Amino acid sequence: MKLYAHPLSGNSHKVRLMLALMKIDYEEIFVDLLKGAHKAPEFLAMNPRGQVPVLVDGDVTLYDSQAILVYLVNKYGDGEKWLPSDPVGRARVMQWLSFSANEVHHGPFLARLHFLLSLPLDIALAQDRSHAALRILDDHLAKNTWLVADRPTIADIAVFPYVGLAPEGKVSLDEYQHVRAWIDRIRALPDYVAMAGL
Repeated sequence: MKLYAHPLSGNSHKVRLMLALMKIDYEEIFVDLLKGAHKAPEFLAMNPRGQVPVLVDGDVTLYDSQAILVYLVNKYGDGEKWLPSDPVGRARVMQWLSFSANEVHHGPFLARLHFLLSLPLDIALAQDRSHAALRILDDHLAKNTWLVADRPTIADIAVFPYVGLAPEGKVSLDEYQHVRAWIDRIRALPDYVAMAGL
């Protein structure tokens, strides 16, 4: 199994963390985003979006971190551990995967990218969206230990990196005590692996 990734990519880290938590051996292949390796023809053949991560597992090639998480737990997972099979539980996980791809992407992800790579955007809007997303998350976590069920699921893994990295987009987590406690719970999971900023 090969993971094409970049060390500063929160989306890459979602997959890296999931692989570690599931104790799956893999080879990580560095994709030099600053040199445009993700736009090279051989990379675009794997992912026409030109983004990391990409997972190659035998003859299966997948891109999009959320899709990769679903694949990993369905193929290698321990039954219900990471992705509930009941209709309500699975739908609630999907709600948070969408939250990660929408609210978190348009908030903490873009705010961080602005300061990390000088991406031109409306930073005030991205920061406002970050706080809106964090309020939703904090309110939910005020009543729940994990995003879905009584244990961590791929919902938590999908949402975690860019929320934890929000301060790199000059979005403080100080007022979100329940989010901070949830971040600490994820960091305390057995086999947790860190990345810069987390």
